[in-house]
Amino acid sequence: MKRIIRIIALLALVTIAVAPLAAQAAGKKAKGEVVMKMGNKVHLFHSGTADVKKEIALNDTIPVYRQVGKHPQLKEVGQVKVLTFLDDHHYEAEIVKGEIKVGDIAKKGEAGLLVRPAK
Repeated sequence: MKRIIRIIALLALVTIAVAPLAAQAAGKKAKGEVVMKMGNKVHLFHSGTADVKKEIALNDTIPVYRQVGKHPQLKEVGQVKVLTFLDDHHYEAEIVKGEIKVGDIAKKGEAGLLVRPAK
């Protein structure tokens, strides 16, 4: 009986010692997330198909969405203004509203563009 009590006490001590380390690791992960704010430049990555190029024009203001919740639902988190065409798969844009994270999606009509930080 004494042996079982010692084992349970030892397990409790180990659990107490490890819990702060796990909480600290979770906090670091959230801090590493890139958040871009109004005025920042971003690159919009797209497939390069003709329908996307036809849908997106310079000086367009496009809403940006993020998938939230357990069941993927799109929530509008900001807007970007298309500034210039960079190459076959990228536009450069400026954030004009909201806070945008890497991986958010700018959508106009059927065209979806992945938001990435400008280099």
